[in-house]
Amino acid sequence: MASSNERDKMTIGHEKLLDLYRTMLRIRTCEERFVDPILKRDVLCPVHLCSGQEAIAAGVCGALEKKDYIFGNHRSHGHYLAKGGDLKAMVAEVFCKDKGCSKGRGGSMHLIDPDAGMIGSAPIVAGTISLALGAALAASIRRDGRVAVSFFGDGATGEGVLSESLNFAGLKKLPILFICENNFYSTHLSIDEIRVNRKIFQLGKPYGVKCFRVDGNDVVKVHEKARHLVELCRQGQGPVLLECVTYRQRGHVGPDDNVQGLHTDIRPPAEIFRWLKKDPIKAMERYLAVQIGISAVQIAEINADVQTEVDDAFRYATSCSRPNRKEIYSYVFAD
Repeated sequence: MASSNERDKMTIGHEKLLDLYRTMLRIRTCEERFVDPILKRDVLCPVHLCSGQEAIAAGVCGALEKKDYIFGNHRSHGHYLAKGGDLKAMVAEVFCKDKGCSKGRGGSMHLIDPDAGMIGSAPIVAGTISLALGAALAASIRRDGRVAVSFFGDGATGEGVLSESLNFAGLKKLPILFICENNFYSTHLSIDEIRVNRKIFQLGKPYGVKCFRVDGNDVVKVHEKARHLVELCRQGQGPVLLECVTYRQRGHVGPDDNVQGLHTDIRPPAEIFRWLKKDPIKAMERYLAVQIGISAVQIAEINADVQTEVDDAFRYATSCSRPNRKEIYSYVFAD
């Protein structure tokens, strides 16, 4: 007899499972493709790679509609792509080119695509949580059925704005998902060094916010839980807080925190190796093979298609021009 977890997974159709896998693979392939340009200093803006955390973006955004809003942080390439943002425009933005999604003015940490519902990302820790709260309030007032999602890391749980937002969201019963991507490190500080209670998902309880925790490296578990929580919000039963336990495979910023040739990633090698064995993409490949019989050849074909798409995006980005210096004050004020 199938376990409850297996029964949950069976509720997702084959096409959706493949879509979740392709989304994760697209994010990972793009992130890893940035490594060489960063090391060669073809990319000069700070880049926070989300390799290892793809299941959260894919699983959550896969439960949303185009009209729904998401707000990101400094590590938001995955959020942008999973919500339907333009791959070429995102890569061009990281290269600070004029065809980028933020016109080359934002770089890696300021991504936006309102048409896809990606309202924006920003590097200020917890800086977009209150913005997502405002979007949820607007959706509630308009009664338009939209849901807002705030993505933030475990480091943001120490910021006061999160508590304020949880309280207000709980008070007004807003349609908002607070998604904490807990990768156990705030830049270079372990979660044990900054939190008394590591059970982040419990933060919403004092404010009447429904709280949950999920394996953030299992895209099916994330998607099933997100689908349920999104529906709660649409029915006026929000807000909700979901802690997704995960681990970044790269350094805090850049490929491995190399600063002038010095390796500054202080995480224990054994810990990194242990988490690499929990790679969300490899886990999904195993699941697809066992549960729906996808072959190694089919996996290879999907990988090849995604690689071609990413290569095309990087060729496009490198061929674009830099923003015109004469337009430095453009887009600062409304016309």
